[in-house]
Amino acid sequence: MSESRPRRSKVREAPESPSGYRQTRRSSTAAKSAKRAERQHRVATSLTRAWRSTKNVTLVLAQGLALAGLALLVLLVVATAVNTFVRWNSERLASQAESPSEVARRAKENVLVVGVEDGKAIGYLALRIDGDRSQVFGVAIPDGAFVDVPGRGFERIGEAFTAGPETALSTVSNFFTVPFESYVVVPAQAYRDALTAQQVSGLSGASLDSNLTPNELEALDTALGSVAQKDVALVPMPVKPIKLGDQTYYEPQRDEIADLLKSWWGVNPETVEQMTRVIVYNGAGKPGLAGQAAQHLIRSGFRVVDTKNADSFEYKRTEITVKRGEAADGEAVRDALGVGTVRVETSTADVTDVIVVIGRDYKPKPVVKGDQ
Repeated sequence: MSESRPRRSKVREAPESPSGYRQTRRSSTAAKSAKRAERQHRVATSLTRAWRSTKNVTLVLAQGLALAGLALLVLLVVATAVNTFVRWNSERLASQAESPSEVARRAKENVLVVGVEDGKAIGYLALRIDGDRSQVFGVAIPDGAFVDVPGRGFERIGEAFTAGPETALSTVSNFFTVPFESYVVVPAQAYRDALTAQQVSGLSGASLDSNLTPNELEALDTALGSVAQKDVALVPMPVKPIKLGDQTYYEPQRDEIADLLKSWWGVNPETVEQMTRVIVYNGAGKPGLAGQAAQHLIRSGFRVVDTKNADSFEYKRTEITVKRGEAADGEAVRDALGVGTVRVETSTADVTDVIVVIGRDYKPKPVVKGDQ
């Protein structure tokens, strides 16, 4: 009998997936992809928005920095322009300022003629002798003109001669802002005749006193005598009479005087405004000390606007206080006086630039003609 072979059991095929399975799987995969894409989109969108925000902020900052830089550039340009103008103006003023040698040269052209009667001044004749053009200009100052007399305060200018001819020179120099170093004292009649005749020849020959040497006086007489009458111009100083009791004072008319000074002496009003104004107080108690200091300051190129006694005579050291200007102005005053402690106390009052209180440490310097 033939052996029977065992029957192979039929292997069952894997059951088919339920209908829609792949579709469901594909749907599930698509959903995941969609969600992933959505997340990527959100991230990309967030990054884009962040980038745009950052770009906008950066743009705004850049614009702000650009505007700030432009504003700074404008400020720098303006500052540079201002500094350039200030330097130019300072150089211009410095160029207008006269050197000591130029002041000394101009002073030699000027002579103060003092008419006296009974030992008192009846008037002053401030002369400028223009040797190049053979001309003489002069301003007659009445003795009653009310001005600041160094060491005596505001009073009649005739009183300046009472304090001495040097005080008269300083008074006229200070008031006119023109250097006068030489004086000639003549009789009242010679003074009046010169004004009436408009003639200066013979004035120096009538001299009663002078700080000129005999040779200088002779040279002056020759110079005055060589000027024709038509080239002589002597005018009264513009003043306004003021009656106080039985006294008549004359108020100088500064605008008209300034025109004369500019025409005949070349005095520039702007230059006068640049001069340091000083008030001098006597704090040491020695009579005439403030006046001596004031005269020295005037010869050194300062403009003294008042002199008087201090609140005390117990000042041991000279004090220099800058009210308007820089410390350098006070230091210049100190250099001229030779002593003094400088401090700055700014004031809005436009009365003076520097206040000086003379102490016991100040030693008056002798007056030397030609010392500027």
